[in-house]
Amino acid sequence: MLKVVVVILMLAVICSLFSGLFFLIKDGGKTNRVVNSLAVRVALSVLLLLVIVISLWQGSLVLNPTP
Repeated sequence: MLKVVVVILMLAVICSLFSGLFFLIKDGGKTNRVVNSLAVRVALSVLLLLVIVISLWQGSLVLNPTP
């Protein structure tokens, strides 16, 4: 379940990245859609980081001690 949440958040960040690129090319930076896309991408990245940190803290996610 946790892996699914992490993958969905990562895909949402990537979609936001490409939507910002599309808006930048299409609008030429004249509208606020690029800024809104950046805000969504930052919020999703912070949420992804919080999910990972909280799951590490709770023990749901374990780091690999040997590479």
